[in-house]
Amino acid sequence: MLRRLHKIQPESFAFTPENQIWAEAQMTKFPEGRQASAIIPILWRAQEQEGWITRPAIEYVSDMLGLAYIRGLEVASFYFMFQLQPVGSLAHIQICGTTSCMICGAEDLVAVCKELISEKPHALSEDGKFSWEEVECLGACANAPMAQIGKDYYEDLTADKFRALMADFAAGKIPVPGPQNGRYAAEPLSGLTSLTEYDSGKTQYNASAQLAVDHGDTIKRIDGTEVPLLTPWLGKSTTAKKPAAKKAEAPKVAPAPKKAEAESTVVAEKKPRTMTAPRKAGADDLKLLSGVGPKLETTLNELGFFHFDQIAKWGAEEVSWVDARLKFKGRIERDGWIEQAKTLAAAADKK
Repeated sequence: MLRRLHKIQPESFAFTPENQIWAEAQMTKFPEGRQASAIIPILWRAQEQEGWITRPAIEYVSDMLGLAYIRGLEVASFYFMFQLQPVGSLAHIQICGTTSCMICGAEDLVAVCKELISEKPHALSEDGKFSWEEVECLGACANAPMAQIGKDYYEDLTADKFRALMADFAAGKIPVPGPQNGRYAAEPLSGLTSLTEYDSGKTQYNASAQLAVDHGDTIKRIDGTEVPLLTPWLGKSTTAKKPAAKKAEAPKVAPAPKKAEAESTVVAEKKPRTMTAPRKAGADDLKLLSGVGPKLETTLNELGFFHFDQIAKWGAEEVSWVDARLKFKGRIERDGWIEQAKTLAAAADKK
């Protein structure tokens, strides 16, 4: 399926202070130069904040991670978990339409969506509170038909039960997720036929439904204020504010022994030969280098690098100098800029 950015986009995007702290903390899960690995959870946080993924959000997250915008777009458009168009302010409903659910009545649920929300998927209801779409298998086949609404599954649905759920959501109520026909989890409709000794002592609802009831936030979007954010992967339980501050002070501050050890092996810096302006023929398109987008190209130009042959001449000490002035270390060697620059410079000389 072709997935495009919505034709109407907001002018800008910025994380709330809480979500910014959370996003920066996720980046500390990965080694220096590999922060791009955090793109999926950070994009997801952006979607939780706004409801959908906008172009400014993709660009904002890409800038955070030092990625070309096209790479951020590739991720957002590839995974169907990311909504590329506005969704209902209250809830976006995903109806499973794959075989088991289809046989058991998914088409009736789709009919209710068309009746109560919009005739077409990905369109908002008149009050803007709801939107819907049909999706591929959500993995709850034993409880078909079902729908994912917010963070939770609503299973064993009929058209009437689904219509009642919609009325509860519209009234501001939070229906209990999980099976809607009295079934506890995914056991046979006639009841357990084995492991019956585990039927006693269970919670009122199955584990996922019980958590949703306890938290009371089935369709509430994460905004970063739920609980203090911990970062145990840094070797201790701490809030995310500290790693965010340490990141801003890099490369001198070492938050953990591993990082301190890595810093001890840093190559001495030597400033490469720079230029105050490009040559008369004009600057080379540095975006041809892997991982260089418009913003990074601008940074390189501001540092005094306009041509491939400049980059091709960098040695280890020059790389260390440039590395320290880019947003994240390791990009030059990881993406092979010098070898690429040599090839591109040679090709330019032949013209």
